[in-house]
Amino acid sequence: MMRLLLCMLFCAATLVAAEKTVHEYTLNSIDGQAAPLAAYKGKVVLLVNVASKCGYTPQYTALESVYEKYKDRGLVIVGVPANNFGAQEPGSNQEIKSFCSSRYHVTFPMMAKVSVKGDDITPLYQFLTDKSAHPQTGGEIQWNFTKFLIGPDGRVITRFEPEITPDSPPVTSAIEKALASVKS
Repeated sequence: MMRLLLCMLFCAATLVAAEKTVHEYTLNSIDGQAAPLAAYKGKVVLLVNVASKCGYTPQYTALESVYEKYKDRGLVIVGVPANNFGAQEPGSNQEIKSFCSSRYHVTFPMMAKVSVKGDDITPLYQFLTDKSAHPQTGGEIQWNFTKFLIGPDGRVITRFEPEITPDSPPVTSAIEKALASVKS
């Protein structure tokens, strides 16, 4: 009987862990305000770890273009600056914000700089990269501009590696498919 009870408790704990979503996490906005991702419930989110001095930095142009194209249909792009790769995001949050707005005219939400790997990984990225929670999309972030597409329910749909641009057919097709599930 005790074995059965322990098994049931383990199964219940596993189900609860599997039910966790991106909406349970809070980052800080680039201006330092709490930015709960629960604010994006019902929206499709493209979460991207970004950097200002990377070979992929020009993807900001495509990110802004995709945001402008789909934001009225329920897409939110969230830029998450990180300095984990080649010290390519060395600036302060204010410097990052200024760079993004003046150079790339970014209007999508930008968060405060975090760590997306290593001992100081932020809890959101610990969750996103957890292979046991996300066997298809988990795994350590390899470089800047890794993209996670999140459904309206807060669950990870897919992941795109840095070399896949935000305006490429695989990304826009996945966004359009996810947006089709958004309730008007």
